[in-house]
Amino acid sequence: MWLFVLFVTIPLIEIGLFIQVGGLIGLWPTLGIVILTAVIGTFLMRQQGLRALNDLKTSLNDLSDPTEPLAHGAMILFAGALLLTPGFFTDVVGLSLLIPPVRSAVYSYIRGRVKVQSFTVQSGRPRPSDDADTITDVDYEEVDPEPPRKAGESGWTRH
Repeated sequence: MWLFVLFVTIPLIEIGLFIQVGGLIGLWPTLGIVILTAVIGTFLMRQQGLRALNDLKTSLNDLSDPTEPLAHGAMILFAGALLLTPGFFTDVVGLSLLIPPVRSAVYSYIRGRVKVQSFTVQSGRPRPSDDADTITDVDYEEVDPEPPRKAGESGWTRH
């Protein structure tokens, strides 16, 4: 039900803001602001996304909990989707999610509401096999391919 409410209220908020801002500054400056926020947001999203990716790589290399870098990356991705959506309300929410302290606050809020049952880290190094020094002697025989079939033969019958 709450998802339906979001799908109805957010476009209404955006339409209202377009009418108000467009009435104050005009059509072309309004459209220019929407396009400018999308361009700036895309640049910031890329910059923040690369930083989050580096944080994720560091946590995986250190075999530490990657939850926070993954959450930051997901919020940056969501911020990018909001910034590419035309509108002022979505731009404000998207730009605020690109601010690291805001993301940290959202992460802390979500972390307080979610309980993790367990978390394990497994090394990516292969385990040594018990039979690593075992040599297997195998005999083989080369088999010639079947001769080409004549026209009309199905391969299920032999002559």
